[in-house]
Formats: sequence, C-alpha cells, structure tokens
Amino acid sequence: MALLSALATEIAIPVCAVIGIVFSLVQWLLVSKVKLTPEQRSPAAANSSNKNGYTECLIEEEEGVNEYSIVAKCADIQNAISEGATSFLFTEYQYVGIFMVAFAILIFLFLGSVEGFSTKSQPCTYDPLKTCKPALATAIFSTASFLLGAVTSVISGFLGMKIATYANARTTLEARKGVGKAFITAFRSGAVMGFLLAANGLLVLFIAINLFKLYYGDDWEGLFEAITGYGLGGSSMALFGRVGGGIYTKAADVGADLVGKVERNIPEDDPRNPAVIADNVGDNVGDIAGMGSDLFGSYAESSCAALVVASISSFGINHDFTSMCYPLLISSMGILVCLVTTLFATDFFEIKAVKEIEPALKKQLIISTAIVPVCWCGSLGWSHYWICD
Repeated sequence: MALLSALATEIAIPVCAVIGIVFSLVQWLLVSKVKLTPEQRSPAAANSSNKNGYTECLIEEEEGVNEYSIVAKCADIQNAISEGATSFLFTEYQYVGIFMVAFAILIFLFLGSVEGFSTKSQPCTYDPLKTCKPALATAIFSTASFLLGAVTSVISGFLGMKIATYANARTTLEARKGVGKAFITAFRSGAVMGFLLAANGLLVLFIAINLFKLYYGDDWEGLFEAITGYGLGGSSMALFGRVGGGIYTKAADVGADLVGKVERNIPEDDPRNPAVIADNVGDNVGDIAGMGSDLFGSYAESSCAALVVASISSFGINHDFTSMCYPLLISSMGILVCLVTTLFATDFFEIKAVKEIEPALKKQLIISTAIVPVCWCGSLGWSHYWICD
C-alpha cells in the first residue's frame, strides 16, 4: 500500500516540474548578470588570490589590447553565432514540420487500420470481461501525443541552443578573471537547459496524461498505449537536429581548414574566417540543440515505456494512480535532488583552480547517488521493502 495519496501525487508531480522551470530561469538571470560591456577592474581585484578563482586565469592577455575592444569583439562574435544558429534552426524546422505532419498521418493510418477504423469498444487484453476503447481512438490520441512530443522536443532543442549562444561570450569574458568565474557561468548556463528540458518534458507529459484520462477513464492500457507517441515524436525530431547539425558543422570545419589555412594562411579557428563562424553555428545546432532534443527523446521514451509496463501490471488493473505514476514521481524527485546538487557546484563551494573542477563534479555525483534512491523510495513509501530491493 502506498502512503502517498492520488491527490498528493497529482500535486507533487506538476509542482516539482514548476520548481525546475523556475530554478532554470533563476540560473538564466544569474548568467545574464555577466554583461557584454567593458568592466573596470581595480589592481587589487586583478591581483586578488583569495576569491573567485583569480589565481588561475585561463586566457593570456595580449599587450596593447584594451578592455573595450576585447568585449566588443566577443559581443560581435556571439551575435554572429547566435544569428546563424537561429536562422539554421528555423530553416531546418520548416522541413522538419513537413516530415512531422506526414509521419503523423502515417501513424494515424497504420494504427487506425488495425481494426478497420472501427469505433466499437474491444475486449481488454488483461480482462476479456471488460471493454476498452476502440483502435480508432488509439490512433487519434497516439497521433496527438506524437505531435505533442515532437513540438516539445523542438522547443527543448531551441531553448538549449539559445542559452548556449547567450552564454558562450560571457563564459569567455569570465575566463579572463579566473577559472572559478568561468566554471560557474558555464555550469549555470548548462543547468538552464537541463532543468528546462526535464521539467518541461515532465509537465507536458503529466498534463497530456490527465487530458487523455478524461476520455479513457480507467482504461490504463489504452491510455498509456496512446501516450507512447510522445516519446516517438521526441526521438524523431532529435534525429534531424543531431544529423543535420553534425553534417553542417563538419562541412564548415573542413571548409574553414582548406580555405583559411591552406589558401589564405589564416590561423585555425580565427573568427576572421567566415567558415569558422559557420563551424560554431553547426556545433550549437548539432551538439546543443540536437543533443537537447536527443536527451528529451530518451527521457520521454523511457518514461512512456515504464508507464506502459505499469499499465498492464496489477497496478493498472487495480487502478492505483500513485503506483501508475511512479515513473513520473522518480523524475520529480530527480529534479529536486539535481537542484540541491547544482548548488554544491555553484554556491556552496568555490572553484579556485582547474584541478578543483573534477573533484567538485565527483562530489555532485556522490551526493546525488546517495540522495536519489532515498527520495525514490520515500516518494512512494511502500510498506514492503521489495520494491526498493
């Protein structure tokens, strides 16, 4: 018997998702405090060896280069990369939209034709004496969940790309002050994408389940069979982001090397070479936006698969909502644990040298590994130990 009631479950899951979204926005605001404008640094601050990682500067200053020109150049490069990445994604999403609609039509036709587009209820597989919703309903709701997953995947990738292009120049400027500043800026910008991806995916999936439940009622098997399209939509969009961005960035990288170094004798990764900007655009599209969609697809697929397994188990037959939503509760508790461990890297302890980065990340892993199992078991509170065994 679960100690967590169905009402508490319906409150806990969306609340944890909203907390994750709010926390990501807070991290975004903290990153935005690093201004792309020249900052006056006093000699005392420049020579400080006790605070914010000033003891180990990551970028060697060039003689005769003033503060304003450095910051202005960083801002120009960031704007060029951001503009290119945004244009690339919008163009890519136009073609992806065509695929998305065409594939959604195929899903509807294939699933609907299983019973000849019948609108009659069918005997349930887990209990022939009960009737479940028709195959046509499964086709309609699976198509809707596929489109929902695809749109959520696209949004996850796009938001990840935006924060990456927003934070790259800021991380570079902070690296001039020291490794501690650069690490915190980079880590917080990465946390924005991570928390937005997990929280948005969880919230949208939970809302979709509750909306579908208005039609399916206690037919858990039909409901979660229809919701599996959510994960399929996420993975389909990830394919285009990863492959499209990867091909583009590799082509730009090779072009930059051939034209820049061989023909014009321009140093590698020199921003004066337009192909270098294109290379960075491809990196953001493939490694950031594509990775965001890919992570969302894996997260959505694993959650949906666990929900389907639960729907055909004794939990689904007994209509135990808390047990059915246990995979979502795991994700909810994971968001809270990650929130705490993120603070260990950015606020509770201070990075002052490069050699301290790896121990800090390991400390996070150890803390989360210790806390997560306790939260997972505690979120459901079984009176029998076997479920956590």
